[in-house]
Amino acid sequence: MTRRDAMAAAPPTAPVSGRLKSIIGGSTGNLVEWFDWYVYSAFTLYFVGHFFPKNDPTAQLLSAAAVFAVGFVMRPIGAWIMGIYADRRGRKAGLTLSVTLMCTGSLIIACAPGIETIGYGAPALLVLARLMQGLSVGGEYGASATYLSEMAGKERRGFFSSFQYVTLISGQLLAILLLVVLQAVMSEAALTSWGWRIPFAIGAVLALVVFWLRRGLAETQSFEKAKASDAPKSGFGTLLRRHPRETALVMLLTAGGTLAFYAYSIYMQKFLVNTSGFSKETATQINAVTLFAFMLLQPVAGGLSDRIGRKPLMVAFGVAGVLFTYPIFSALERTRDATVAGLLVMAALVIVTGYTSINAVVKAELFPAHIRALGVALPYALANTIFGGTAEYVALSFKQHGWEQGFYWYVTVMIGVSLLVYLRMRDTGKASLIAED
Repeated sequence: MTRRDAMAAAPPTAPVSGRLKSIIGGSTGNLVEWFDWYVYSAFTLYFVGHFFPKNDPTAQLLSAAAVFAVGFVMRPIGAWIMGIYADRRGRKAGLTLSVTLMCTGSLIIACAPGIETIGYGAPALLVLARLMQGLSVGGEYGASATYLSEMAGKERRGFFSSFQYVTLISGQLLAILLLVVLQAVMSEAALTSWGWRIPFAIGAVLALVVFWLRRGLAETQSFEKAKASDAPKSGFGTLLRRHPRETALVMLLTAGGTLAFYAYSIYMQKFLVNTSGFSKETATQINAVTLFAFMLLQPVAGGLSDRIGRKPLMVAFGVAGVLFTYPIFSALERTRDATVAGLLVMAALVIVTGYTSINAVVKAELFPAHIRALGVALPYALANTIFGGTAEYVALSFKQHGWEQGFYWYVTVMIGVSLLVYLRMRDTGKASLIAED
């Protein structure tokens, strides 16, 4: 079949109402996926003693952070397997498979016996569950970013694709808000004893609901066109042979952004408790309020990228991140005022918005449809594993060795590396490979 025949055979562009329905449907599933993923981080301070020996608190957190990082090891594998699956079988099929794996992982953690009951079988079960969830999230990001970018119209692609991070942050925020509610209605002893299981059980149930919802999603026009064409099949070899520059570009532009995101959001809760000296409850409240504001910023910045381009936002993140990361962390280390701490955390999150709001669409716009899900997912997952998944562990290691400021410099340098990439790359909004209008 010729390219013209393929275009003629493809379905017409979806109406706005259909696009909105698909974007909302895809976003809802993405929210639940990330809720399940982030519940682990939000409740670490409460379940860590259930899975690891009760000794030094920092050592316990290091063990939990190591398992968090181990989950990231599976993300490139999930990105590879399910990226190819989404390119060959459809974006909808990839999204449905990923949520099934996430549900299973959450259920395992919710039901896992403790170290006092089955010894080191307890952390082994935790590792198994996080490996499954890592596999799920590795496939989810590529399929979700590709689906939302392809479903959005050309004029508002930055705005609609920003909901990939709106729902990612929403999942994290809901995990934090659930923690706030449980802290309010349960004693710390009860929450530490068994209450931490509640969010994992809720996550498993919600994932089942999403499985049903995703089976009814519409497929994207890009996938249908690619399926009808004679384009080469998606695969690791094809990606490296035909798109080596784009693959390297995704890794490098992700490195600083993902490290900054995990440092400013995921690790921040522990930092406020373990370094700044705030109570668990205060740190949780600061995290919840700032994440909510951060979530609202995503579509604003995404819409701005539709007007001025993607590149200016990424460069702004890079410059501000290099200049202000060390001062923000240093000030947080010294402050004992919750309002000041909240403003400092919010400043960091405003900075990283230049990356988070548009990173999905930037990556999707770099690749043709027949290999887009894999091209978005795999290099991103590799960078995310190396830099994002290890952020907490690296930070705590610096602290344990008496040089916590080393982590501030590490984040600054990696943002600087990504900034060099942003300065040299083309603006994908003006040279997009997504064909739909």
